[in-house]
Amino acid sequence: MRIGLGINYSGGFKEVAAEVADLERAGLDIVFVPEAYSFDAVSALGFLAARTERVQLASGILQIYTRTPSLTAMTAAGLDFVSDGRFVLGLGASGPQVIEGFHGVPYDAPIGRTRELIEICRKVWRRERLEYDGKYYRIPLPEGAGTGLGKPLKLINHPVRERIPVLLAALGPKNVELAAELAEGWQPIFFLPEKAKDVWGEALDAGRAKRDPALGDLEVYAGPALAIGENVTPLLEFVKPHLALYIGGMGARGKNFYHTLATRYGYGAEADRIQELYLAGKKEEAAKAVPDDLVRDVSLIGPAGFVKERVAAFREAGVTVLNVVPLAGTSAERVQLIEQLRDIV
Repeated sequence: MRIGLGINYSGGFKEVAAEVADLERAGLDIVFVPEAYSFDAVSALGFLAARTERVQLASGILQIYTRTPSLTAMTAAGLDFVSDGRFVLGLGASGPQVIEGFHGVPYDAPIGRTRELIEICRKVWRRERLEYDGKYYRIPLPEGAGTGLGKPLKLINHPVRERIPVLLAALGPKNVELAAELAEGWQPIFFLPEKAKDVWGEALDAGRAKRDPALGDLEVYAGPALAIGENVTPLLEFVKPHLALYIGGMGARGKNFYHTLATRYGYGAEADRIQELYLAGKKEEAAKAVPDDLVRDVSLIGPAGFVKERVAAFREAGVTVLNVVPLAGTSAERVQLIEQLRDIV
């Protein structure tokens, strides 16, 4: 199994880059740069490319609505170039709160748009003259839809790779099926190994049945919180506000992907209570309502022996990359955790 982590997108680039260099030496395989509504991810990824040598660099995630497909392809090719072929294009739909609330763009047809975006990116990377007649994207614009001056173009530069790995962040069955069909990697959230097959197995099987063998096996990126030691159990409490935010606050009643996931894990009543409290503004109470068992099962928190058992459970469930969230207060402590995990995996 490989080890990854996501950087803090609200931090300074220089400080983060110095830590990532230390983590790289400690055995980190891939680092994710998030993009929410702080600084853009691309600037940080370019900076990291210049300050690292081996570690893969991934966008975690670029939102499909905020760039045209062609610009997404150009950006990925550029990042792959400056990193000497170490870039992974992480894509996702995000959610209406960010897409409509911050970008002012309608949140519509995420599955169809994702499929077309990936197809367009791969055409650009192959340096084909870009002609695409999709439901959501038409390149060049047809007569009557613009000035009529557009013509098919191809990327001027020669990319390092004509197939840059694509990773999709996906939760719903149709999105997960799409990831298993078209992407090199799939990134779920709050991955619970013992429930994964029940929740996603059918969708993964359906996507893999249509998968091009040239893509290779699907990489699965889980994102557990990480703390290793004899006295780290209290750190479970630090995970609860994060779970409560997503289960309770990321969407309205009936339109919350993460609430649905917790329900499918068997925590329907608890998810309802968390959402009720969170939407009422009682965030601390909502966090306390997150079940200990749920936190423990989606995390790697405990003595080394326990963490080793949980790593085996993640591996058995098909996880190939542990994209961990180290629960540590200093850079040195985070580096130590990655070293410890490297010894375990």
